[in-house]
Amino acid sequence: MEIKFTIDQFEGPLDLLLHLIKENDIDIKDINVSEIAEQYLEFIRQMNELDLNVSSEYLVMASELTYMKSKTLLPSETSEEEEEDPKEELINRLIEYQKYKELSAAFKDLEFSRQELFGKNPSYLDEFKEDGIIIDNDITLDDLLKAFANFNVRKENDKPLNTTITKKEYSVSERSHDIMNRLKKYKKIEFTELFEVVNKEYVVVTFLSILDLARKGHLNIKQDKNLSQIFILARGEN
Repeated sequence: MEIKFTIDQFEGPLDLLLHLIKENDIDIKDINVSEIAEQYLEFIRQMNELDLNVSSEYLVMASELTYMKSKTLLPSETSEEEEEDPKEELINRLIEYQKYKELSAAFKDLEFSRQELFGKNPSYLDEFKEDGIIIDNDITLDDLLKAFANFNVRKENDKPLNTTITKKEYSVSERSHDIMNRLKKYKKIEFTELFEVVNKEYVVVTFLSILDLARKGHLNIKQDKNLSQIFILARGEN
């Protein structure tokens, strides 16, 4: 058999043996020790003829294969205590090594897949606030954020033990339209009364709608004194 590969291609003697088995297109459990040993030894001989340094682990495997080949040529001797079959031991080592290589390849694929993903650390709403922004009179964005946080705490405490959640999509434009219609009717609404539905999507969209309407000047936000209730007023109302 002509050997067309070098020792640098393999990670060890088991890797070389797996290659030879694959080249012969046979199952690991059906290996012919004499044939595989001859091919392996031919590889070692060619490496020596090329004056290449063959590591000791390859030579140890060569001696093991030579011993196994000699066992197949000698008549079998039975005894009360059967010795462990070296061929069976080699097959088990090859199977375990093949599993290791397959698992290593799977982990490498996962590593490449993970490199294509980019994560983002959790962030908070106050990350986007600008210090000094005044929404109306003495009401700052920080006051509104505190009121929003207090509302969330109260709703969390009031939440029933068993709830049924119905999935529904909300948009800022639709929610803003609903808020303006209510202001046209009632003129003045307490801030927390706008959060009729207690789920994350509805609450976040409502809060963003209030901020957007205030920014555009479509409504006013008023608080009579520090820490008191915050009211949403129709434009022009005091």
